[in-house]
Amino acid sequence: MSETTVATFGEIMLRLTPPGFERLLQSPVLQATWGGGEANVAVSVAQFGGKSRYITVLPENNPVADACVAELRRFGVDIQHIARGTGRLGIYFLENGANQRPSKVVYDRAGSAISLARPGSIDWRTVLAGTGWLHVTGITPAISESAAAITMEGLESAKARGAITSVDLNFRKNLWKWGKAAHEVMPQVLEHADLCIANEEDCQKCLNIKSHADIESGKLDQDAYRELCEAVLQQYPKLQRIAITLRESKSASHNGWSACMHNRKTFAISRHYEVTHIVDRVGGGDSFAGGLIYGLQHFASDEEALEFAVAASCLKHSIPGDFNRFTTEEVLALVKGSGSGRVQR
Repeated sequence: MSETTVATFGEIMLRLTPPGFERLLQSPVLQATWGGGEANVAVSVAQFGGKSRYITVLPENNPVADACVAELRRFGVDIQHIARGTGRLGIYFLENGANQRPSKVVYDRAGSAISLARPGSIDWRTVLAGTGWLHVTGITPAISESAAAITMEGLESAKARGAITSVDLNFRKNLWKWGKAAHEVMPQVLEHADLCIANEEDCQKCLNIKSHADIESGKLDQDAYRELCEAVLQQYPKLQRIAITLRESKSASHNGWSACMHNRKTFAISRHYEVTHIVDRVGGGDSFAGGLIYGLQHFASDEEALEFAVAASCLKHSIPGDFNRFTTEEVLALVKGSGSGRVQR
């Protein structure tokens, strides 16, 4: 694939996190950053040296939203097509887990500007001008019926102009509250995708496609994931590729990490990483998606793109915050085997 500007569409929120691994309000301090699946992907692509554009709806006349836009601009993301509307900026609280205590997310996003935006409020012909790729996730269709409709408008417009489209299923059970379940909406969304990114739970909850893989055992069955990829590709004949992230959750602090991808011709599984001290896993999947999109545009083979994406995501687990902060050179160093953590002088 040739390089093109990657547009992403979705909701960005203020992220509030206790210091270190404290519980929420254990001390009267919360660290404020930004986060949102599609924004995280746009930042990753820009960090790697690619061109990215972020599309969303933020509240008008709001200094906190202005600060959010400034932060995206600082990372090199094109923010000129961010719309403003009524509503508020969503917030999410993250309590980082450790050892056997899982991480915990609390959403406070009802009434956000993007959830209240109506179909037709985004001029997709204008905002997609000069782009060749649109990336969305299953998070946006989950927040409201109108957000689901706008997501479909974007995908249909992107396909009409010949752009590549990618969908990260990103099932979030706590968000599907507006009347329809994920499996009633996401199949229609995926009908407009060239690339699907998922894990085994996403496939089951969003597509009603079950995997024989045991996600609780901590061990991975490669044949089961090949069968899962083939089942999705068979059910969605317009899909060109499906990538599935493979997380072995041994504890909140220790995960095995790898991924597989099927392009209808070959099935590839990446190198496996033992992430033995997780600093922050939120945004790890988005770093994978951003790395895969960048890799498919810049590397000669799907296998190289997959290895780059998995390495990028592995590194993301080592830093706090949603955003990836690693360069292409740093990711490639890990791909080539430089994963000892030795001091670089």
